[in-house]
Amino acid sequence: MMTDEISSLIDKMSDERIGEFLSEILKERRIYVAGAGRSGLIGRAFAMRLMHIGLDSYVVGETVTPAMRNDDLVVIFSGSGETNSVVDIAETAKSLGGFLCLITSRKESRIADLADCVVLLPSKPPNDTEWPNTFEIRQITGGYKSLSLPLAPIGTLFETSAMIFSDAVIAAVMEIRHCGIEDVMQRLSNIQ
Repeated sequence: MMTDEISSLIDKMSDERIGEFLSEILKERRIYVAGAGRSGLIGRAFAMRLMHIGLDSYVVGETVTPAMRNDDLVVIFSGSGETNSVVDIAETAKSLGGFLCLITSRKESRIADLADCVVLLPSKPPNDTEWPNTFEIRQITGGYKSLSLPLAPIGTLFETSAMIFSDAVIAAVMEIRHCGIEDVMQRLSNIQ
């Protein structure tokens, strides 16, 4: 069932927005990736893959992440687009002159309002307002309501589709930049 839902979701994605996002990834500049919770884990995986294919990428909040410069790219993964800690990152990035891309399941959100580029991984919102809308309050109260379908009640549909999308972006960038697996292998960690 989840495979069918993800396939359906892919059909609803905007080719124009995907092209815009890919174009921004390909520009010569540093790429910062952010997200909270499980969306943050997807973001971290994306940042690692960007590094593997030779792009200058960092995870926001890591101790070795350098200061952002004007026009650097910030990619945020947020299903809701409302997580307070990530909204703060988006606001800071914009105040520093960053170009902001959001990967989300909600077309309208605080982060979407700030973003220069929004890639929508659409999912159906919950039918009720039983739990508060902010990620932080849901975590504290145990209210794991998500914007995914009932078969993925804790947000799995967004995270899974975000992972597939980000891997597809990496494959496209590899093809465009003529980056082969040999190039990637040279960048894999060898001191683990």
